[in-house]
Amino acid sequence: MELTKYYFALDLKDDADLMDEYKKYHAAVWPAIIKSIKDAGIQDLEIYCVGNRLFMIMTTKAGFSFAEKAAADAANPVVQEWEELMWKYQQALPIAKPGEKWMLMEKIFQL
Repeated sequence: MELTKYYFALDLKDDADLMDEYKKYHAAVWPAIIKSIKDAGIQDLEIYCVGNRLFMIMTTKAGFSFAEKAAADAANPVVQEWEELMWKYQQALPIAKPGEKWMLMEKIFQL
């Protein structure tokens, strides 16, 4: 099975209480969110945190489409509720365009 990895970055608001809350939500992600991730063809998804910077590694199956995932998310009220809730804790990177959240990172080295 062909898998593809994508790497993303996003910031949290630099507030210790908000960062703790965000981490607690991610210790028990809602089942409907897990289902929407898997249904989109995402094989594995990891989020790491250092300070208030988040890094996400997403491994997808062949045929994964960002456009199809975005359309499915837009049509899913639970995903919309989750995204709205998470935005309480998140903030766009300084280089983000209006409306951009998770930004795709460019691979610049591999051993």
